[in-house]
Formats: sequence, C-alpha cells, structure tokens
Amino acid sequence: MTPIARFVVLAVAALLAGCATAPPAPPPEREVTVLVYNIRAGKDLAGAENLPRVAELVRGTGADLVLLQEVDRNTQRSGPVDQPAVLARLTGYSVAFGRTISFQGGDYGVAILSRWPIRRDTLVPLLVTAPPGRTTENREQRGVLVAVVDAPGGPLAVLDTHLDHTGDDVWRMQEIATVLHVSRTAVGQGMPVLIGGDLNARPESAVHEQLRGAGFRDAWEGCGAGDAMTFPAHAPDRRIDYLYVNGATRCESAGVLASDASDHRPVLYRLRLR
Repeated sequence: MTPIARFVVLAVAALLAGCATAPPAPPPEREVTVLVYNIRAGKDLAGAENLPRVAELVRGTGADLVLLQEVDRNTQRSGPVDQPAVLARLTGYSVAFGRTISFQGGDYGVAILSRWPIRRDTLVPLLVTAPPGRTTENREQRGVLVAVVDAPGGPLAVLDTHLDHTGDDVWRMQEIATVLHVSRTAVGQGMPVLIGGDLNARPESAVHEQLRGAGFRDAWEGCGAGDAMTFPAHAPDRRIDYLYVNGATRCESAGVLASDASDHRPVLYRLRLR
C-alpha cells in the first residue's frame, strides 16, 4: 500500500473509531430498505434533465438509504445544479456527497441519501497501480463514499462506490481491495456494513470472489425476484449494480424497478439487520 493510501485508510479508521459503541446487549432486529441507483447525472434515456423524477422514485420506494452513482454537483452539463442538495431538498433526506473527479467546472461522484442523520462521512479515492504493459493515463478516478448513519437500534456503515467501467477486472480488483480494506474497521467494531453501487462487474467477475472472501454476501441471492438485470434500462441484459451485506443481516426481498429515469434500473432491497 502506498503512503497516500495508507494515510487515507488510517483517516477512515479514525472516522469509524469515533462511532464505536459498546452496547450492553445485542441490538434489536430492525428493517432497513435500501435503494441502489446509478442516476446518469440526473438525465433520462433521452438525455433530458429529470432530478424531480429521481426524487419521486426515491420517495415512492420508501427507501431508508439510497446509494447513488454518477452524481453531478455544479457541473456545466447539469445546470450548473447542486444535484445532491436538490435531491436532499426534494426527498427530505440527509445527504453525503463524495467527489471522485472535477468535471466541467464542478464535481462528479457518488452520494448517499439517508432517512436518518449521517453522523460522519468521507470519500476514499480508489488508487490503482498499472500492471506491466498498461497505463493509468486517461483512466477515470474512482472512489468509495464511507458514511456512518445513526439508524434506529445503532449505527451502521454504508459504503457507496462506482468501480471502473472498462472491459476487464484489472482496475476493479484493486479498487474493491481498497473498499474491503476500508470496511474492516467497521466490521471489527461490530457495525453492520453495507457495500453497494455500480460495480461494473458481471456475476462471474472475480470482484465478487473478493467480496465473498471478505465475509460479504450478495444481498440478492436467496431473496431477489426476477433476473436482476439492471443495464441498459430500456432492455436490460446484464447485472452490474449490487448490494453486499455482512454478519447477521439478511435480505427479505429484492427487486429491480422498471424505470427509464436513467440508463440503469434501480434495485430495491428490504433487509433485516441485527
């Protein structure tokens, strides 16, 4: 791990350590509804601005937590509009935003909407090293937004990410390794951890082997209804959007929602956390 990466991970550990609790008894079981959604910078399939539709969809699902990818803040192509702030206002939720790159005079990245207060949050850059014969030139920087949410029954850690979109796993494998490294502090403190977003990895990808090897489970398995395909929204033929859970968390139901508000379809999960 590079010195910069080590510093970032230590900073996240400090963030999560400040949220450590020592409950006298196991926390009660609680229901949490999670929506995972790549919103394509707030544009629908025709390229029209449609943040109000996204907000309406969020409200209609009754989701407690929303993990968003491809979110703009004050970019030229989006107004400029502070999309995280607008979505927070239209839904009444708390919001955290993580900038992964500067773009068109503003910021672009990932965001978390929460029905409950967001105690702390930080964006961890997903740094990669080019293997022999490859270069990181022209590669889009990615990140993971880490938030601690004051949910009923105790805090939970939410990690929202958007992994590299290119054809093989060479970058995604490095990126998910950092995501998992970041998650270990929360796991060690006994907090439920949710890892979700647009992983750009089909089910056969080795990215999922890494997640399973670290003790996480694909929330869809065992509870999902339908084929789980999320992209492209008009005729989905691949699954690249996911939610992973750990510990005693289990999925009650999950489904892909039919919507053309983005080029991805949103996925809604109903979980039981302990």
